[in-house]
Amino acid sequence: MTTLSLTFKETMSGYFALGASDPAEGAQQGKREGTTLAMHAEVGIDDLDRFVADPAHPGSLKGTIDFPPLGIGIAASSGVFNLFKPTNAPDTTYMVYELAIHHEGQDYYLAGHKQVRDDAGSDLWSDTTTLYTTLHEGKDKTGPVMGAGILTLGIKQLADLLSSIDVPNAENPADKAAIEKFGRFFAGKLWDSYLIPKFGPQAFDKSSEDTLHYDVIVIGSGFGGAVTACRLAEKGMKVCILERGRRWEVKDYPRSPDDAWWWSHEEPAKCNGWIDMRFYRHMAVAQGCGVGGGSLIYANIFVEAHPFVFDAGWPAEITYEVLKPYYEKTGRMLNVQEVPDNQWPPKMKLMKEAAERCGHRARFRKMPLAVNFDPEFDYDKPDAFDDKQSKPFVNSFGLEQGTCIHCGNCDIGCRVKARNTLDLNYIPLAEKHGAVVKPLHLVQRITPLHGVSGYRVDFDVIDPDRQKLVPGHLNARKVIVAAGTMGSNELLLRCRDQYGTLPELSAMLGEGWSSNGDFLTPAIYKDRRISPTRGPTITSAIDFLDGFFRKQRFWVQDGGFPDLIKDALQDLSKDHAFGNFFSVLKSLDQGSDPLAAVMPWFGQAVDASDGVLKLSRSWIPPFRHKMDLEWNIKKSEAAVQALIDMHRTLSEATGGVATVPATWDVLKDLITPHPLGGCRMGSSIADGVVDHKGEVFGYPGLYVADGAIIPRAVGLNPSRTIAALAERIADFIEA
Repeated sequence: MTTLSLTFKETMSGYFALGASDPAEGAQQGKREGTTLAMHAEVGIDDLDRFVADPAHPGSLKGTIDFPPLGIGIAASSGVFNLFKPTNAPDTTYMVYELAIHHEGQDYYLAGHKQVRDDAGSDLWSDTTTLYTTLHEGKDKTGPVMGAGILTLGIKQLADLLSSIDVPNAENPADKAAIEKFGRFFAGKLWDSYLIPKFGPQAFDKSSEDTLHYDVIVIGSGFGGAVTACRLAEKGMKVCILERGRRWEVKDYPRSPDDAWWWSHEEPAKCNGWIDMRFYRHMAVAQGCGVGGGSLIYANIFVEAHPFVFDAGWPAEITYEVLKPYYEKTGRMLNVQEVPDNQWPPKMKLMKEAAERCGHRARFRKMPLAVNFDPEFDYDKPDAFDDKQSKPFVNSFGLEQGTCIHCGNCDIGCRVKARNTLDLNYIPLAEKHGAVVKPLHLVQRITPLHGVSGYRVDFDVIDPDRQKLVPGHLNARKVIVAAGTMGSNELLLRCRDQYGTLPELSAMLGEGWSSNGDFLTPAIYKDRRISPTRGPTITSAIDFLDGFFRKQRFWVQDGGFPDLIKDALQDLSKDHAFGNFFSVLKSLDQGSDPLAAVMPWFGQAVDASDGVLKLSRSWIPPFRHKMDLEWNIKKSEAAVQALIDMHRTLSEATGGVATVPATWDVLKDLITPHPLGGCRMGSSIADGVVDHKGEVFGYPGLYVADGAIIPRAVGLNPSRTIAALAERIADFIEA
């Protein structure tokens, strides 16, 4: 593919005077004395894609200078050009024009910048056409100032500039699209700088201060955020948790089709429900929304990663042995248990039978679950699944919970609080030690403070009643980004590439994304009642993570569905790209007990972890930025297909017929609730975004602590690994 370059010419002139050091004073003095300076510049952009992606947007500059006190047509063969380069002020960028001059044996340096910032009134024209300029002795702008002034771009000069834009290496007419791409970038940046601050829906809080409101701000309350907030509060730090979602109570859990099921990234003030579904090309991602993060929708699996996961791709400091004590610590916090032997649901019995019939008895595993069980629960009791069968108790954190009644509603909120979600352990313990939780706070931007060591966090407070977003901000010495893999990547990409507040973030940001190889294959059993809506969502696994089958690492789990799946499938089976997948499930409905004869074989595989998250923007106003996922199944297909084929084998061995959705067979589309990577741990900024302590390279006191830091697929449910890493990260953070 051709690397597209672009050039244009720009002439600016204005009053300029020797002996002045301030551009405004130099312009006044030059006007009195009748001295002017003209810069005839030629801007070069060698790689337009790289130019747009780089937060400083650098190009090259050369040209000539007309300044009678020195001479006319003085040549400058090298220089510096930046467009919308970030500054220390988050709402101000510079257009930088600098030329190195060698004339009559002397070195001079002309340094100019246009200040792009929204002020009162309409200042777009003056900002983008006014160059504040100083002339220095020597080879760069550290030399003594010998003159100053203000250069401007007139209407005629602007017309000349536009007519001079060229794509030198264009091979065909389509390559001229580079001009359009540059124009879209330029217009979008102006839109961000001048229109959004005045009229945009995400206008930032304009107040400015360096007051530290907290020691630590934690963004997100899932397995990374809840854990770090808790441990740092225990150390005596003043902690604030900012969570985009609601604080859910049992009475508020979505149940009917009209309830608050969905989160909208485009309209969070209107739709701020239970789950956020993001659709990318060939990939959909499910995320929980609320205090407790992903624990609200996870299947309770709290399992350690296998030691092989840490053999490659991680910093040397991270090994299974290093994480083992943290794994144990998190297991105690979430009171991990297995399904008691006297209450296996039918799908769990089927799992063991399948393993035995296929010669894999030793691979069958009961899963460690963050669920409270009653040893006396019995499927044969009258009304066994009624709420009254749950035994209430007060947990070690002082909150009321109950025991599991196998109702199957794990992923949509346990009405008897048998699941050990983070809002029942880590978060209340954090609050007991003074942490403050702020729900419905959607973080938009992180900016380093300059009067004091720390960071400013800008957010929108979601007002569901008025369906409005109210801008605000808080400052803290340290910030922990734990907004989930997709949220953390998007926030940091926006800070680097859209707002320019964290311009030195690693070029590796967004690289190494993984779906963790999730796949679900429903199988139909003609004469067997599976009832996957009964029991915990997942209870057991058949472990092939040693690479036994086709040298691919994966494991098989028994999936499950909420007992409300019939209504949900009616909605999910239409109106989006993945509707075909849910239509297959809908067609299997068996009547009064939804999907009674279906076994939803589930599992994860170790995929190639080679996805890339990037920030792009639309072609037309309002030039919205959005995060895209570049995902190619090629290197991961063998692992996922091995998992699917094992699903088929296990189905056939037990009398079932597997139904692989056309979304895979035809389109190779996937859905995952376990996205990983993009802010990977590394040994340096060259191979990672954060170090082994979770601290962001180049930004002391800024951390990432969620699935985004995991460098590769783990091939099983990752929640316990995320929590263990967060425990370790918190150990390194001192007040």
